[in-house]
Amino acid sequence: MFWKILPLPESQSVCRQDRNSQLGEKRVSSLNEIKKIIQHLVTAILAGFLFHWLHIPVGWLLGPMLVGIAYAVIKGTLQPLPSTFKIVGQVIIGIVSATRLSPDTLSVATTYSIPVVLCVFSTASLSMFSGYLLSRWAGIDRTTGFLGFIPGAASSIVAMSEEMGADAVAVAVIQYIRVLLVVLLVPTITTLLFPANPDTQATATVVTTNHLPTLPMLLNLLVLAVCSGLGIWGGRKFRLPSSGFLGPFLVGLVVFWMLPYQIQVPQPVFCAGQLLIGLSIGVQFDWQIARKLLRAVLIEVGLVIALILLCLGVGYEFHVVTHVDTVTAILGFTPGGIEAMMATVLQLGGDTGLVLAMQLTRMLSILLITPWLVAFLVKRAKRAHSQPEEEEGLVEFNRVEP
Repeated sequence: MFWKILPLPESQSVCRQDRNSQLGEKRVSSLNEIKKIIQHLVTAILAGFLFHWLHIPVGWLLGPMLVGIAYAVIKGTLQPLPSTFKIVGQVIIGIVSATRLSPDTLSVATTYSIPVVLCVFSTASLSMFSGYLLSRWAGIDRTTGFLGFIPGAASSIVAMSEEMGADAVAVAVIQYIRVLLVVLLVPTITTLLFPANPDTQATATVVTTNHLPTLPMLLNLLVLAVCSGLGIWGGRKFRLPSSGFLGPFLVGLVVFWMLPYQIQVPQPVFCAGQLLIGLSIGVQFDWQIARKLLRAVLIEVGLVIALILLCLGVGYEFHVVTHVDTVTAILGFTPGGIEAMMATVLQLGGDTGLVLAMQLTRMLSILLITPWLVAFLVKRAKRAHSQPEEEEGLVEFNRVEP
């Protein structure tokens, strides 16, 4: 039997050529994206080694972050990485934090509950007042000013801002610059004032008992991987704020306390977590939007520096009252990202459990009360602004009325 080969209709042939060309373009685009990501990572690793060699505090976080900012500024546009990179960094920092929080530390933290609540209230009030000053001096709306200065999970605050009628882009820029200044200034100031403890820089180990046996490294890494996966799933399912950090942290905490073994996070893994967090923050720098908000940004820089100094004062007062070491007290009330502060305390040698307890108390309290508080303050401000207009309208009406 003979088969007659018929030529394809012209339309089908053109369609097939279009599909092939589209597939080729997608492959080229994917290869370019992979090449760009590899360049970012290689440069960030080199910067991390350089900063570590120069003994710059939290060098594996700051070096990659500055590399990301440089890429964004040179290109003139955002250079975002896939969200997976930031999630992996958050997971690593969350797991390391869980290995450092022991039941003994948690029980000690509850003894400082009243001073912690008072200090959280003080730092939150200072942040809200800074947001009010920014809105008044920079000419932006009050909701944007308040939300931009709230010290909490920045991504959660930005997500809230759209629902509350604020300028989400301006909130994102203000939140980012606040975190950026805190990450740049606080570790440097803390390291200059207080020397780092080298004993905390080799591995991060759960502090429960010194007589626990250690697992083989492969099993140890398997436990860490399982805790990370369950944490990501649980954090998303229960919609936790900063789910990439809190989910693995909570799962790791339960598993590490229940296992009769000592769990370790190797130092290279911890450095990789810092690198991914720093690079993810840096590449989100939007120079164009920052230039448009130049006046607000300049005012914010001054307000953030003043806020950092005031929060350092609050932390020092906490140290005086409770006799907690100064590094722990200062980092516990610093208005910065929780992942960056945990990476800092892990390297500088403070009490990770107490810092985490204070940061979590501040973050969760603020995320719970922010929608109600900002709505109340904005409504009150609008009412106060509308009263003079109503009175002026009544006066004009009385003048016109015969």
